[in-house]
Amino acid sequence: MDLNEELRVVDPWSIKGELTLSCNCEVFCPCVLSLGQHAPTEGYCQTWAAVRIDEGRFGDVDLTGVKYGFMADIPGRLGRGNWTVALFVDDAASAQQTKALTWIMTGRAGGSTALLKILAGSFLGVRQVPIVYEQQGETRIVKIEKIVDGAITPVQGKDKGNVVIRNSSYWIAPDITVARADRSRFRLFGRNWNFAGRSAEICRLDWGNRK
Repeated sequence: MDLNEELRVVDPWSIKGELTLSCNCEVFCPCVLSLGQHAPTEGYCQTWAAVRIDEGRFGDVDLTGVKYGFMADIPGRLGRGNWTVALFVDDAASAQQTKALTWIMTGRAGGSTALLKILAGSFLGVRQVPIVYEQQGETRIVKIEKIVDGAITPVQGKDKGNVVIRNSSYWIAPDITVARADRSRFRLFGRNWNFAGRSAEICRLDWGNRK
């Protein structure tokens, strides 16, 4: 499939993997269970996220093993839109993989991320940069070179297992591991965010346009 051409509805895509997200809300972000209808704890949302694709495909383009991230700056309740967003793709990704992820994360490929086409009012573009997504114990380490430096750890429950929200209607995933940022910095586009101690989440992804 030539991603320079208009995408056809029949072109299948799927992503399975893990997403780690950090935002400026107090723990825990109210936007998740309210599906973006509740106001963020600061009245606005600033967030970055990173994805590790364990298994993925866009048409005949294999996405397995690719890492990418995105940021969103949202002026109020998430459901009201007018998001400013940007995409970051690991520099090891091919041109076709980068184009595929751009289609997916701008909502043009439909399916699980289709609402991003409606919610995003400004797209700041795509940058290819080195991305690290690692797990050290329970902590996820995310580094997007010169942009993101994050260490995200799940919140422990009574039995010392992770606190998990299950069976939600959240667009990212039905099950969300509640987490907190040990370290979380974002620097780009005139933004200098520090979300240390703030809300975070870890989700298993099962996205696509054949659900």
